[in-house]
Amino acid sequence: MSAAAGAPLPNETDVVVIGGGIAGCATAYYLAKAGHPVVLLEKGRIAGEQSSRNWGWVRKQGRDPREIPAIIESLRLWNDLEKDLEEDVGWHAGGVTYLAETEEQLAGWEAWLEAARPYQLDSRILSAAETDVLLGQSGGRWKGALHTASDGRAEPAKAAPAMARAAARLGAHVVTGCAVRTVDTAAGRVSGVVTERGAIKARAVVCAAGVWTGLFCRNLGIELPQLSVKATALRTGPAPLVTQSGVWCDGVAFRRRQDGGYTIAKGGAGTFDLVPDALRHLRLFWPSFKESRKHLRVRLSGAFLRALATPKRWTSDSVTPFEKTRVLDPEPDPALIDQALGTARRRFPELGELTVAESWAGMIEATPDEIPVMAEADAPKGFFIATGFSGHGFGMGPAAGLLMAELVTRGEARVNLAPFRLSRFSDGSEIRPYSPH
Repeated sequence: MSAAAGAPLPNETDVVVIGGGIAGCATAYYLAKAGHPVVLLEKGRIAGEQSSRNWGWVRKQGRDPREIPAIIESLRLWNDLEKDLEEDVGWHAGGVTYLAETEEQLAGWEAWLEAARPYQLDSRILSAAETDVLLGQSGGRWKGALHTASDGRAEPAKAAPAMARAAARLGAHVVTGCAVRTVDTAAGRVSGVVTERGAIKARAVVCAAGVWTGLFCRNLGIELPQLSVKATALRTGPAPLVTQSGVWCDGVAFRRRQDGGYTIAKGGAGTFDLVPDALRHLRLFWPSFKESRKHLRVRLSGAFLRALATPKRWTSDSVTPFEKTRVLDPEPDPALIDQALGTARRRFPELGELTVAESWAGMIEATPDEIPVMAEADAPKGFFIATGFSGHGFGMGPAAGLLMAELVTRGEARVNLAPFRLSRFSDGSEIRPYSPH
């Protein structure tokens, strides 16, 4: 059954999932599909934050090689997801293309292709002429491109809610407007959770709370290095179909939408507000910052003082930060909107007279090496974490849910999750983002 906001909570369950983004909804869905009692708790609304605000890309292309086995599994799931959920999520395998304007860029894509070769993907380098054909252009602006035909797209506003509804039909309790305050333990193991509306007994908890995960974990004494970056995007009104492929180049990325427009953003760009955690985790994040600094706008704002004033520890009877902010809804950056739209119009006139129908921003949770954490914490036992997808979690969402469901119920998953262990940040492992350049 499904419990709406305000409905009674069950007294006990097998697994509690915290967070109604795509990773949390997918975890609840695959647990329920396997016959396990599960309660999904969301402080605001399903897919209220980054899971409905991302670009909608689903790609193997350009991934850190450590992620490739998991994203291969995710693409397998995406291909059958609409049939399994019995709902439209806007899935279309139209491909993804990264354009190269210089020989150096092309060499970078070739380096990634070589690193990905063991996985036998269908990714390949397009010639300049093939790139022009794909874009409906001529004149040889592009040196070539990296293209993966089996990659695709889906509609973020549809995918996670569809998974939540499917989980509910399979018996999961899906509860919105209900924040989890903390985790109850007994003898070093999870025994349940305490929510703002009461306690639920459970043998396991999966925290898939996006940008809130680090704060939740810190209250439990778990150190999770995670920072937040604001990303801005827009959607256009209806525009001519140029290509079914998602397209990225320096300055802009776009993909076809189900409504006949395009989702457009300045690829790789974002705004980072300095916060105390950035100083606490500076050593771990420094390589990532150096790699992304030319695309990242760093600023000192009121966010620093707000973060400083945010409680880091609380008790089960305290009103938590999760109850004070039900849905993170940051303002989009007008400069990034103008830059992305201007670049799209200039470089891709085939898209026609683009008009902005809507713009928005979302908060991306990032780890120092820009790959996720999907792991059980050392303590308490039975507490699992799925977070840090670093701007490419939508495509990974179904696999993240399936793999976490398997990890919780079997102690292992069909994909090796060792690269995503939390302990990599403290066990002396080299921490740096993958870069093919």
